[in-house]
Amino acid sequence: MATRPRTLPAAAAPVIAGTAVAAYEGVFQLGPALAALLGALLIQIGTNLANDVFDHLKGADTQDRLGPTRVTQAGLLTPQQVLTGMWVTFGLAVLVGAYLVWVGGWPIVVIGVLSILSGLAYTGGPFPLGYHGLGDLFVFAFFGLTAVCGTYYVQAGAVSALAVGAAIPIGLLATAIIVVNNLRDVDTDRAANKKTLAVRFGHAFARAEYQVLVIAAYLAPLILWLTGLGPMWLLLTWVSLIFAWRWMQVVNTAQGRPLNAALGGTGQLELQYALLFSISLLLAHWLG
Repeated sequence: MATRPRTLPAAAAPVIAGTAVAAYEGVFQLGPALAALLGALLIQIGTNLANDVFDHLKGADTQDRLGPTRVTQAGLLTPQQVLTGMWVTFGLAVLVGAYLVWVGGWPIVVIGVLSILSGLAYTGGPFPLGYHGLGDLFVFAFFGLTAVCGTYYVQAGAVSALAVGAAIPIGLLATAIIVVNNLRDVDTDRAANKKTLAVRFGHAFARAEYQVLVIAAYLAPLILWLTGLGPMWLLLTWVSLIFAWRWMQVVNTAQGRPLNAALGGTGQLELQYALLFSISLLLAHWLG
């Protein structure tokens, strides 16, 4: 429960997209791709554990919580048990990272260290990012740009324009997930002095932010094609627009606990988008 398996698509989606770009450009390598996936999942789990315990210690998780049960707040595990699990998980991520460093060199050290530190700093430390309205930027940077481009880099030894282009919509949809989370928790976050963007600027801003993020993500394939960075096949991602529209409507009208469905749905949407994006590139690669 503490590892929150339903959040793992947000970790898998950028690796899938980055690997697809590598395959499309003829630089795919199975070993680094699998290691990147495992490392991303471990960092996501470690971050989930960190959020569970640090939000509890800071008073953000109370009996009024609207989201899924947090094990520390519920008393199912002690803070020390969750912290131990967090350090073990991050330790395993470091072991996976050692292989990726061997493959990709010192840039992977930088990426790995920053990813783990950011996972800790999201809700922990003297300046928790999520408590100062920086969570959205953090998610876009690490679950979009860093994850996609890093996955591509460990296979190609460089970063291509298409890898960056793929990272942007993936990062936008990952950010949309955290926007739903923050919209749902506005009242409890405000009480805990957790100043997310939704708390700072209100419900209407958060709803508008979600719509803009999703729309921009679906405009990205069109821009990549029109600028010559990617094939027309990328428009296949628009097949998932029916699901995007559904969650845009829910976010625009619901509040509180009903937003849990949109939270999980947006995570699934990001994975669907990444899979369709990847299938598009593979079809373009195979069909020429």
